[in-house]
Amino acid sequence: MFGIADYGAFCAAILLFLALPGPGTFALITSTGKGGFRAGAAATAGLILGDQVLLWLAVAGVAALLAAHPAWFKAVQYLGAAYLGWIGLRLLLARGQGGGSPVRILPHHYLRQALLITLLNPKAIVFYMAFFPLFIDPASHRGVPTFAAMALTIAAITALYCLVLCAFAQAVSQKVRAHQRLALALRRVAGLFLVAFGLRLARD
Repeated sequence: MFGIADYGAFCAAILLFLALPGPGTFALITSTGKGGFRAGAAATAGLILGDQVLLWLAVAGVAALLAAHPAWFKAVQYLGAAYLGWIGLRLLLARGQGGGSPVRILPHHYLRQALLITLLNPKAIVFYMAFFPLFIDPASHRGVPTFAAMALTIAAITALYCLVLCAFAQAVSQKVRAHQRLALALRRVAGLFLVAFGLRLARD
């Protein structure tokens, strides 16, 4: 589909990474807690905008690599699979609460604050540089349309996931605080899936 090697797995991977706690998740929950669903929706827009900026910066690097060095592109695919496995192992071996500290969100300007939080996480570019090649089929790749399909899919799934999270943010945050062992178990399950996912991609 549009040069995406496995669209179903691509969507599943996006959902999996969205479910892992990070600065964006904390920004979303904090914004919702302070300003209600509208504040959470504004923060969601900021997260998506910032993510799209970093995403297209990564696309520029991946596209150049695919065009100029097909053999290197294949090597990057294997490195990407190894990167997913490494993230999974870190989650499996994590101790304690993990997930980082909650970010600070001030009242009002939720979109701008979420946007800045996303843009100040340049590791996302590295992640996308490793992530995109795993799902690109060089034989049917269409250039910009393929990357645009990926970007739109990521934006749509992110919007849906984040808005649902906003609707239940208060209940979710209370349960996470009350059941840290459950939260740790869920991170380890996610880690197991990431390791398996990386191994599967490495064999393809």
